[in-house]
Amino acid sequence: MAADLIVAQGLRKEYAGRLKQDPPTLALESFDLRVAEHEVACIVGPSGCGKTTLLNMIAGFEQPTAGTLTVRGLPIKGPSPERSVVFQQAALFPWLTVWDNVVMGPKLRGVDAAKLERDTKRVLESIGLAGFESHYPYQLSGGMRQRVQIARVLVASPDVILMDEPFGSLDAQTRIVMHEVLLRVWAEYKPTIFFITHDVEEALILADHVYVMSRRPGRVKAKIRVPFDRPRSYELIGNPEFATMRAGIVGMLREEWTGAAAQGAVATT
Repeated sequence: MAADLIVAQGLRKEYAGRLKQDPPTLALESFDLRVAEHEVACIVGPSGCGKTTLLNMIAGFEQPTAGTLTVRGLPIKGPSPERSVVFQQAALFPWLTVWDNVVMGPKLRGVDAAKLERDTKRVLESIGLAGFESHYPYQLSGGMRQRVQIARVLVASPDVILMDEPFGSLDAQTRIVMHEVLLRVWAEYKPTIFFITHDVEEALILADHVYVMSRRPGRVKAKIRVPFDRPRSYELIGNPEFATMRAGIVGMLREEWTGAAAQGAVATT
């Protein structure tokens, strides 16, 4: 069994009201999570349940109000290159080429130039960007720009890759291609990936474990081990067990959606 890499225990996150008289907003409460090294963990939950808040705390962009959050047993004090983020929109420097976007971080940290060149060539080949090294972001499709983001974090060799709905803005066909790219990348590099998505099929295709979150304040409603062997492909969608698991997760999410709607209706009466 791989050692736990990310551990959250009794995590709580509260935001102060916008005005002094406004009540605080409780985003997460009593949240527990364990992500093993080399694992792909996907988080699904209703909108506003605290998924992105959780990712931001793991990234070090925000601090918990209470509880503990550690990586390799050490508390997260702030952002670190050991925790790299792939954002919903490709956060690339438009004036830099694909190659320069990918190597910028390690280059600034003083990584050996020869090693960096070897690693970058390997990653670009693995992710399907060989031949596009001299292109600028405006010359690339949305899917290819997301590949550049993934290549950039792979070259940086972080402890964990944090992905915040990275394929949410892509069309259905490109999303399938990107799932296959990510599956291939994981098979070659075996990074630890913490992945937020609204797409249950995406979670079941990519993940080792799927965490289903409750409505706000977010808690773990269920932790589901995905039983399908790797390597995986979209043929899984035709698997009866896949369909049953998908229906079960959608059912749990529906309970949270309807509960949130009922809460809203009560609050407005």
